[in-house]
Amino acid sequence: MILSDYDLENAIRTKRLVLKPFRKDAIRENGLDLRLADEIAYRNPVLGNDTLFDPTNAEHVKNEYIVKKKQKSMVVHPHSQVLLSTDEYIHLPDDAMGFVELRSTWARHGLSMPPTIIDAGFAGTVTLEVINNAPYPMLLKPHMRFAHVIFAATLNKVTNAYAGSYFNQRGIKLPKLLK
Repeated sequence: MILSDYDLENAIRTKRLVLKPFRKDAIRENGLDLRLADEIAYRNPVLGNDTLFDPTNAEHVKNEYIVKKKQKSMVVHPHSQVLLSTDEYIHLPDDAMGFVELRSTWARHGLSMPPTIIDAGFAGTVTLEVINNAPYPMLLKPHMRFAHVIFAATLNKVTNAYAGSYFNQRGIKLPKLLK
């Protein structure tokens, strides 16, 4: 079952769903809009086309991104991928999960974002993987509405609420080393 604006408003009011900071205009017909934080992670330019990147190599993973914080604006270059973060900290109950999508206006401008799942029990900001498919740079600014989360209620509470390595993250959380 997808949660409606009525369901979301009640879940936030009763603190079953936490959204900080809370902005009333975040609640949409059947989801929440999330805004961009003021940081961006760019791929490290020393890792060029001649680099064979190994996600199981700790040194490669450690040097994959360069994070820039407290940005007044952020540029996503053509045909590049960046990591962004939501401004909002979110905490889901153990009987709901979320599907994170890019707001459609951004997609119409040429950005794309792989689907992201927020597991039941997750707490933290959400790291977003964004690709600029346009032939020109795209300017982003902190606090712009950027992503949309559709929440679904699980039939039962989950037995094992999310407690993984991204739990309680603040800001961009870089990818972990694959084993």
